[in-house]
Amino acid sequence: MKKLLVLSGMMACLFVQAQKKVKVDPIEAQINAAKAAALNSINGTYEADKKTALQIWDFAEVGYKETKSSALHVQNLKAAGFTVETGVADIPTAFVATYGSGTPVIGILAEFDALPGLSQEANPTKKSIDGKNAGHGCGHHLFGTASVSAGIAIKKLIEEKKLTGTIKVFGCPAEEGGSGKVYMVSAGLFNNVDAVIHWHPDDVNGVTTTSALANKSAKFRFYGISAHASAAPEQGRSALDAVEAMDNMVNMMREHIPQETRIHYIITNGGKAPNVVPDFAEVYYYVRHPKRGDVVDIFDRVVKAAEGAALGTGTSMKYEIIGGTHDLLINKTLNEVMQSNLEKVGGITYTKEEIAFAEKLQPTFFTKAPPIESANTIKPLSYQSEGNQGSTDVGDVSYAKPTVGLRVATWVPGTPAHSWQAVAAGGTEIGTKGMLVASKTMALTAIDFMLKPSIIAAATEEFKKAKGDYNYKAILGDRKPALNYRDQ
Repeated sequence: MKKLLVLSGMMACLFVQAQKKVKVDPIEAQINAAKAAALNSINGTYEADKKTALQIWDFAEVGYKETKSSALHVQNLKAAGFTVETGVADIPTAFVATYGSGTPVIGILAEFDALPGLSQEANPTKKSIDGKNAGHGCGHHLFGTASVSAGIAIKKLIEEKKLTGTIKVFGCPAEEGGSGKVYMVSAGLFNNVDAVIHWHPDDVNGVTTTSALANKSAKFRFYGISAHASAAPEQGRSALDAVEAMDNMVNMMREHIPQETRIHYIITNGGKAPNVVPDFAEVYYYVRHPKRGDVVDIFDRVVKAAEGAALGTGTSMKYEIIGGTHDLLINKTLNEVMQSNLEKVGGITYTKEEIAFAEKLQPTFFTKAPPIESANTIKPLSYQSEGNQGSTDVGDVSYAKPTVGLRVATWVPGTPAHSWQAVAAGGTEIGTKGMLVASKTMALTAIDFMLKPSIIAAATEEFKKAKGDYNYKAILGDRKPALNYRDQ
């Protein structure tokens, strides 16, 4: 009997311990339920989202010209119940869609501009589409669609009383050189936001842990005197000579600037006929550097080269600032939350047909491609001192509010951005599968932000320390949006 009592006591103790183990924190239970609902919602809208993304892939509208792309996103957001303000920050294709009330206020960024000169069919052989002169070589058709989808999923949860707060989807035009978000920051559109979420198409899956290069760009226009290039060359002053002189000086300058600097240019107008001395020529420059202060100093030296070129060729010069973006502030607090959610969602698995597509595409790369199955892996969090070599106007947003982002494999592993291969993959289900991963990860991350106030508090404290006493000022100055910067 004594042994029986002891055994009964042990069993009772184990039962109590088991009860304690299965006891679930009510907040965690709420989070898990909300996440399950969000995943179900996004899975349910995948076919519609895919249709939207491929429509915008077909539109392929360049910066500040994204009339149909922006309108399609606005239409979908309004149909979902959002209040949408269009034409914000003096940009016809920019918008802010809002649902809910009170705090926290979570923002999701949506991009949708294409790149000029990258028309390409959705197949692994290089072939442009007749009548098109642009393509989504950076995958922004997927970017914007995933962001809108994630925002709608969060809206449904607010509507169903599973979340409280406000969700905002920011329609951000002209990321590719037009600096659309800079104007949106300057207009105060992020002032009442607590945290901002974004993503970007890529050939890998991982949370963004490295900064971006600050950037300043301008078009330099030279004015000369036209004349017959053979019969009366002494009466002419060549604007093209000025462009070439400027380019030569800048190229020599590369030896005497910090090695992290990137300078690139294109001649957008070099004259009309060889036998006419060009009285007008234009060159479009980008200057990049990891530090915002250094990029401004180096850009000023490029301006001096332009002034010298005009003086030496007897021409005159004017320049127009086109864009300017900050480096990107990384927020480790938010990164850890997003990493956890990305790992829950997982990577991308290809079908046999998609593997065949990838196997045909990869030999067109200049460098050896990673294994195709790497699209199904998630990169661990890793912080390195060296940032990536791209620039983004998300950098300016990151100086306004705590910001977090990820990259998702919407392209075949090894694909370079801004390439015909990226356009090709983005027009297939390889791209839209990645879009689905992004949408889910952003929605799950937003849920954590909205139900765990401690995350926002910690991220805000980290943001303030990272920003320090710097008083944000747009690198591009106080100019209005360069709405026609893609015009030739």
